[in-house]
Amino acid sequence: MLRFLRSRKTVKSPQLPEGIRIYAVGDIHGRADLLEELFTVIDRDLEHNPINRPIEVYHGDYIDRGPDSARTLDLLIKRGRSQTTVFLKGNHEAYFLEVLRDASKFEDWRHFGGLQTLTSYGIQPSLDADADAQVELIRLLNNALPEEHLLFLQSLQLSFVCGDYFFVHAGVRPGIPLNEQQESDLLWIRNEFLNSNANFGKFVVHGHTPVHQPEKRNNRINIDTGAYASGNLTLLKIEGTSMLSCGTGLKQ
Repeated sequence: MLRFLRSRKTVKSPQLPEGIRIYAVGDIHGRADLLEELFTVIDRDLEHNPINRPIEVYHGDYIDRGPDSARTLDLLIKRGRSQTTVFLKGNHEAYFLEVLRDASKFEDWRHFGGLQTLTSYGIQPSLDADADAQVELIRLLNNALPEEHLLFLQSLQLSFVCGDYFFVHAGVRPGIPLNEQQESDLLWIRNEFLNSNANFGKFVVHGHTPVHQPEKRNNRINIDTGAYASGNLTLLKIEGTSMLSCGTGLKQ
């Protein structure tokens, strides 16, 4: 079930330039089925409410945990060929690229949901693989990974700015100008950012930390609704000073 939820107003509403509409999508984590549903929502909205410059912003963590990481990347790559898209890097994509280079990181990746990603590429890992077996699994993964998937993962952006909005995977470090943020914070930060009431210079749209429903504060909005476990993948539609969110699996 899909429905739009109107957000509460901030003290001073951030704004996009006239003629631009952004569709921001939260952490997908291998839920290709939910991603396809949101494609349909976006396409129908554009059909009924066309605009000069629609931009789709995807917030990273496309892989791991959920069942269809490989297919999720296929869908995103295909979408990028037909629509104006921005693909942000998440910490899971960053770690995946490290694992491809260094099999010793396999054990940590397994705890991040990496076994599901292996399976999506047709590789059946053992739950208790020793060091030699882990090296072999990463060798198989490197061989199975399509070149277009690797190029896609290597080309992901750390952030995107439009109007009064700053789009990023995890958040920003308070007190640091946006153009001086460290990659590690943009991909991994939690409490220092989430607990801050500071003005970050832009209104931050982010994911990374799962919440039951989109969490809006005066300085940020979190759109990671834990899709891989909850079945709720959130879409945030931004136009002018308006923010509307919808998601899969929401009850009326």
